[in-house]
Amino acid sequence: MQWVISYDIVDDKQRAQLARTLESWGLRVQYSVFECQLSPQERKQLALQLQAYIDPEEDSLRWYPICNHCLKKARHLGKGTTPGEGRDYFLV
Repeated sequence: MQWVISYDIVDDKQRAQLARTLESWGLRVQYSVFECQLSPQERKQLALQLQAYIDPEEDSLRWYPICNHCLKKARHLGKGTTPGEGRDYFLV
C-alpha cells in the first residue's frame, strides 16, 4: 500500500531524525511530506520508529493510505515525480 506521510515537528533535532528515518523508507516529495510503499508489517515497524520522535502535545504526524486505483489518478504540477512514478513530468 502506498502511504503519504506528513509531519509538523517543533523540535529541530527530532524533526531531522524523523526525516532521516523516513528517507530510508520512502521518497521525500515536499519538505515535510513523504510517499512510502509499505506492507502492513512495514507500516507498523515504521510507526514504532517514528513514535520516538513525536511529542503528542506539540507535534503532528499524519498517514494517508493511497489505494492503487487512486494512485493512478494522482497528479502534480512542478518539480518532482508523480506519485507511483519514477520520472518527472507535468500533469493537469
